[in-house]
Amino acid sequence: MSLPLIDAAEAAALLRDGRATLVDVREADERARAHVPGSAHWPLSRLDQSPVPTAEVLIFHCASGARTTQNAAALAARAGVCDAFAVKGGLAALRAAGVAVAEDRRAPLPLMRQVQIVAGSLALLGAVLAATVHPGFIALSGLVGAGLAMAGITGFCPMANALAAMPWNRRAAA
Repeated sequence: MSLPLIDAAEAAALLRDGRATLVDVREADERARAHVPGSAHWPLSRLDQSPVPTAEVLIFHCASGARTTQNAAALAARAGVCDAFAVKGGLAALRAAGVAVAEDRRAPLPLMRQVQIVAGSLALLGAVLAATVHPGFIALSGLVGAGLAMAGITGFCPMANALAAMPWNRRAAA
């Protein structure tokens, strides 16, 4: 089972005509920063808990189109008997096609971007300190790399959990 791609301009036309329901599959932290008003929210992490679709046509989107493509089979199965599509290019393409996007720049960056910033900064810091202060600082870069590998293998990321508990992220979740 697959999910055919739809051009953002064609998706925008279906939405304007009221013939389709747009479904955002990104996580809540991403959606808080930018989303299409009126779109449904079915995060991929809780797709099995999403409501039974009642629309005739569902158009799924993520940020760039990559996640909808990677999860096409699960999304098509969840759509059931509805006609379902994935937006080629995701939210960025919808915005370029003239679909209104509500933005909240005060919302925190998505959690995975925060992890990337912190992990990258720590790895760089370890390399710089190893080159300029003491070679033992290379252990910091190794520790960060090992943590990222563990997170990828197990699906558990202590750094993401620590960042999620930060005051700026708790305020956005409330």
